Amino acid sequence: MKKLPVFTLGVEEEYQIIDPETRELRSHMSKIVDGAKIILREQVKAEMHQSVVEVGTNVCKTVKDAKNEIVFLRKKIAELADAQGLIVGAAGTHPFSKWQEQAITDDPRYHIIVNELQDTARSNLIFGMHCHVGIESREIALQLMNQACYFLPHIYALSTNSPFWEGRNTGFKAFRAKVFAKFPRTGLPEYFDSVQSYDNFLDILVKTNCIDNPKKIWWDLRMHPFFSTIEFRICDMSLGVDETICLVALIQAVVAKLYKLLMQNTSFNIYRIALIKENKWRAARYGLENNMIDFGLKKEVPTKALIMELLEFIDDVVDELGSREEINYVHTILEQGTGADKQLAVFQESGELKKVVDFITGEFTKDL
Repeated sequence: MKKLPVFTLGVEEEYQIIDPETRELRSHMSKIVDGAKIILREQVKAEMHQSVVEVGTNVCKTVKDAKNEIVFLRKKIAELADAQGLIVGAAGTHPFSKWQEQAITDDPRYHIIVNELQDTARSNLIFGMHCHVGIESREIALQLMNQACYFLPHIYALSTNSPFWEGRNTGFKAFRAKVFAKFPRTGLPEYFDSVQSYDNFLDILVKTNCIDNPKKIWWDLRMHPFFSTIEFRICDMSLGVDETICLVALIQAVVAKLYKLLMQNTSFNIYRIALIKENKWRAARYGLENNMIDFGLKKEVPTKALIMELLEFIDDVVDELGSREEINYVHTILEQGTGADKQLAVFQESGELKKVVDFITGEFTKDL
């Protein structure tokens, strides 16, 4: 087969702005965003809650380029926060801050969302990492989206980093998705047999005033309505750069492998979304522990074993993508645990959620 095309990357991260004294989320985002826009321009933006800052890389040709950008963005946001007497952390949820106490950003877009969704929107105090993979053909992008759904729970299990919610140990490794599930049009996307059927679906939603633009499809994986990308939205926000970039490399490699199979007229099996939801549930509840389902074998398999199978599946595209080092960090996650495992270990040892926040903010700058 000829060389793979360049699967460009764009990465978005959502950070927590935290008061160093109380360790609670602080609604001082506007000062940081206003300062950041002078340096970062369109690479930083406000989110619905003022205690959230979102950054995004430029279009990157390689995983290493994406890593350099994420390191730069984290450094800048940390510096700007420090100048305001604040600190920054990265996790899918804050361990104990309450959504009822968070200010909403004064922006017409967010006023519309809150007016429509009410407490569903106000309580959506969560933080994620989104990864765009560039694919020029919408027909190919749709086929890859359909097939990549199978691997979403595997990627999700590796990213789990939201075990606490409003001061409680939820019993989940990733409670963020449970909070977001209250929104409409979230979760795993359904199967579409053609771009025309996909566009018809969006057209109906817009014409019937379900949505005013296609960006209000908030699935775990979607064809982006304005960019030539498929966007993976399932991951919790990662503690450090190395975890984020490992997940980005894994996502890119899954897309490249499925593309390679497609060009060889070999498609990956497409399983019912209802079945894949069973694996997503297990990933949210247990992370890397316990089992997920191997639908081919029709049996439960240890989740870590399925992750190892995924690494074997993508192995023949990793070197061409130049991401071997970044992909290998999966083994570190399997050995040391996910962000959720680490948060829980700190809490078990200290019994204090403030110590968990200290751990989260310490990890934010550790890899920089």
